[in-house]
Amino acid sequence: MTIVTDAKNGKITEEMKIVAKDEGKDPEFIRRGIASGRIVIPMTPYRDIRVCGIGEGLRTKVNSSIGSSSDIIDEEAEVAKAKAAEAAGADTLMELGTGGDFLGIRKKVCDAVSLSVGSVPLYQAFITAAKRDGSIVHMTEDDLWYATEEQAKLGTNFMAIHTGINNIVLDRLKAHGRYGGLCSRGGAFMSTWMLHNEKENPLYQDFDYLCEILKEHEVTLSTGNGMRAGAIADATDRAQVQELIINSECAQKAHDKYDLQVIVEGPGHVPLDQVETNVKLMKAMSDGKPFYMLGPLVSDIGAGRDHIVTAIGAAASAAAGCDFLCNVTPAEHLALPNLQDIIEGVKTAKIAAHVGDTVKYPETREWDLAMGRARAKLDWKEMYKLALDPELAKSIRDSRAPGDEDACTMCGDFCALKIVNQNYDLCK
Repeated sequence: MTIVTDAKNGKITEEMKIVAKDEGKDPEFIRRGIASGRIVIPMTPYRDIRVCGIGEGLRTKVNSSIGSSSDIIDEEAEVAKAKAAEAAGADTLMELGTGGDFLGIRKKVCDAVSLSVGSVPLYQAFITAAKRDGSIVHMTEDDLWYATEEQAKLGTNFMAIHTGINNIVLDRLKAHGRYGGLCSRGGAFMSTWMLHNEKENPLYQDFDYLCEILKEHEVTLSTGNGMRAGAIADATDRAQVQELIINSECAQKAHDKYDLQVIVEGPGHVPLDQVETNVKLMKAMSDGKPFYMLGPLVSDIGAGRDHIVTAIGAAASAAAGCDFLCNVTPAEHLALPNLQDIIEGVKTAKIAAHVGDTVKYPETREWDLAMGRARAKLDWKEMYKLALDPELAKSIRDSRAPGDEDACTMCGDFCALKIVNQNYDLCK
C-alpha cells in the first residue's frame, strides 16, 4: 500500500491531515489531489521527516541542493550546509554528491535534517563504474538498480531519475543541435553510455522494474530533466520537448499502474518570454502533475549573481503554475557552493516563491499588506517580525543607527512617513 493507494480508496491519512492544516485546506482536497496525481507528499518508511505537500493549490515549495564534488570532499561541511538550508527555510533538500563516500555522506545528511531528501541514483552507478572499470561506459544495468535501492534504504524519499532519455530523444538532439551543449550531468552520463554501448536507456526500457523498486520503498519519482537547456538560446527545443513527452507518459504509468507519487522536472535556462509557455506545456502534457522547475535562469550573463537571475525566472514560473523550485546559489556555474551560498540561495528562492504565490493565490498578499501597514506606522519591531529574514533586516538598520529612532538613515529627519503621519491620517 502507498499513500496514493490510500487516496484512491478514499482514505485520509495522517500525512494528508498535516498538509491540510499547514496549507489551510480541507483534508479531502489533499486526498483528491494525491489520488489524481496533482499533489505529492514525499514519504519514507526509514526515518521520521517533516511532512511537506507539493502541488496544485499549495504554496510553492523550495528545494536546496548540496553535495560534494571530486575536487572538494568535506562530509562535515555538507552536513553543515544541510542544516543551514533547513534553517533558512528550505522545504526539501537534494544531496547530489559526486565525490567521496556516496552512502556515508548521504546518511549523515539524512540523519542531520528533518526534511525530505532527494538524490540522483545514476550518479552513484556511473561514478562507481568509472572507479571500478575505468570509464562510465562500463556501468551495468544492475549498478543502476543497486544504487537506487541502496539510496532508498537510507531514507532518501524522492529521486530524480532520467526515465525520459531514449534513442528517439537522442535523435532529436543530434538533428537539431545546440549552442550550449548538454548541461545535465545525468543527461551527459546516460547519453554517453547509450551511444557507446548502442543500447536503450535501462531506466526507460525497464521502467516497470524501476517502479517496483520505488514502490517497495515508497520513493517519490521525480522524472529527471536530462535534456534541459544550458543556454537560453536552446530553450524549448526538440530534444527537451521530446523528453517531456516521454517523461509525461512514464509519470502517468507510474501513478496509474503502480500508485507511485510523481513529480515532473522542468528546464533550466529559459528566456523570460518562454517561462509561462514551458510551465503550461509541462502541466498540460503531464495532466497537472507537480512541476519542479530547475531554476530557471532567464539570462546567461549573471555569473556570480545567478541566484538573482533565477529568482526572476522562478517568480514568473511560480506565478504561471509551477509548484516546486530548485534554488540556485551565487556560485552556480563557478564553484561548489559554500555555507553562505546555500543560505543566500534558499532565502532568494523563498522570496521568488512568495512572489509567484501572490499571483496564484491572492490571499498570500495578506503578509505583504501587514508589512505595508507596519511600515506606515514606523513599527520597526513588527517590520522585523514580518520580514523573510528578520535578523538580516535588523542588522542592516542597526549597523547604520539613525539619530531619530522612528526613522532610518535613508531619510533621517525628512522621513516621508513621519512627516505625513504628523499632518494627515491616510492609513487604513
